[in-house]
Amino acid sequence: MYIRRSFHPLTTAGQNNPPVRHARTSRVRTGGALLAAAALLVSACSSGSATSTGGAAAQAASAALPEATPAALASYYGQKVNWRSCGVPGFECGTLKAPLDYAKPTDGDVRLAVARKKATGPGRRLGSLLVNPGGPGGSAIGYLQAYAGIGYPADVRARYDMVAVDPRGVARSEPVECLGGRDMDAYTQTDATPDDERETTELVDAYQEFAEGCGARSPRLLRHVSTVEAARDMDIVRAALGDPKLSYVGASYGTFLGATYAGLFPERAGRLVLDGAMDPSLTARRMNLDQTAGFETAFQAFAKECVQQPDCPLGGRRTTPDQVGRNLKAFFKKLDARPIPTGDADGRRLGESLATTGVIAAMYDEGAWAQLREALTSAMKENDGAGLLVLSDSYYERDADGRYANLMFANAAVNCLDLPAAFDTPDAVRKDLPAFEKASPVFGEGLAWASLNCAYWPVKPTGGPHRIEAKGAAPILVVGTTRDPATPYRWARSLSAQLSSARLLTYEGDGHTAYGRGSTCIDSTINAYLLRGTPPTDGKRCS
Repeated sequence: MYIRRSFHPLTTAGQNNPPVRHARTSRVRTGGALLAAAALLVSACSSGSATSTGGAAAQAASAALPEATPAALASYYGQKVNWRSCGVPGFECGTLKAPLDYAKPTDGDVRLAVARKKATGPGRRLGSLLVNPGGPGGSAIGYLQAYAGIGYPADVRARYDMVAVDPRGVARSEPVECLGGRDMDAYTQTDATPDDERETTELVDAYQEFAEGCGARSPRLLRHVSTVEAARDMDIVRAALGDPKLSYVGASYGTFLGATYAGLFPERAGRLVLDGAMDPSLTARRMNLDQTAGFETAFQAFAKECVQQPDCPLGGRRTTPDQVGRNLKAFFKKLDARPIPTGDADGRRLGESLATTGVIAAMYDEGAWAQLREALTSAMKENDGAGLLVLSDSYYERDADGRYANLMFANAAVNCLDLPAAFDTPDAVRKDLPAFEKASPVFGEGLAWASLNCAYWPVKPTGGPHRIEAKGAAPILVVGTTRDPATPYRWARSLSAQLSSARLLTYEGDGHTAYGRGSTCIDSTINAYLLRGTPPTDGKRCS
């Protein structure tokens, strides 16, 4: 999956802030076009949620650590950041070291890239506020420099040093690498809804090629990019910054990272905002299925809005959302048989996989719906796939020169290490297709097949489904959006029920995550928590 940015500026009433957007990222357990378009998974269902193999081991690995720093880690915790200019006005950058393997800290290091923008004042400095946009695989430093460091509410930036660390394996922190640009182009165009054995074999081959590429290009790091390890890295960063407790805003997968930190270091958890929450107690299959239903919920909302617009290519005012879905599905089938031109310099045509990814990318934010209508109109009525290709490329972070950011590589590496694969074989996918197609008639088939990618991963998972309670932590703010496509609302309810000190804040609306989406109620509540440490009443609802 990737890191997508929402279209709504983060502003505070009475302030004239530059636009900043949460990176709309979700944890993806997929491979390519649709192969990457299934976004994260974790669910709010509790029945049978932690029964998968590896659950007990994951529970143990994420249990609270001793308050005292182990002697073997003293040199890491004693570091200070040598801040220097990093080419972006107002920001400083540096590096820290963390052990590659926390169980064997003498076996080598991993370099962590960090960046900050110092508190602007006035007012007493509150310390550092770490931000993470999700993914996994989204660059926290990129998010800080392009958005959070210039567009978070002025009062928050006045009181906090805004800080980001790219997690191990991501962007500037020894990035995982898997495929070159041409090979990624082929991968993202692989047919993710195979119609016969030949196409099934081609899809499996694509997953295997991707996995083998990661194993060949990043053999040292691939076993050590788990969320638990990234959370432990954050504690080293906290110590290097001189903060007794961690203050943090995490979106999407960033909520799993933040909750994991709270479980490991409850006494060091300060003001934590977990926006667009994930539920760590679910299996990969349950997570993927829940997210499939989440995208259907978002699509139904898009369909209702689309048919009220004069430029909707999927139906008129009397067209039901279900019929809109059937119309879109029929269009995908046409593209499966005959891809259409895009004008792309590299000769890419728009097939079913790239088109589906483009549509899914727009589901993250209702601000993109007008762009999606225009792109669909061009594709369906003018045989021009350029608009949907733009949306798909933004999802994959592919630039105009055909280069891909490392987002998709890190995304797979973290997901496949954190949880056992949702499916082990194509037959297992076929058996479960009815459940996925029931969850989403439009996206279910592709997202089910996308859930197969971790079956071919070159290293075994080290994590599994587990609950996080973080007993002893200060109040933690968990935020959920009722029609969030990527992190369904019930995941926020489930996580808040697990965390012993959680306060659930609900945004009744569309899109992925809530902070900075235009709700004064949400923004003022989160700002009060960050600035004054005042959490809301549990169960507060905003629109």
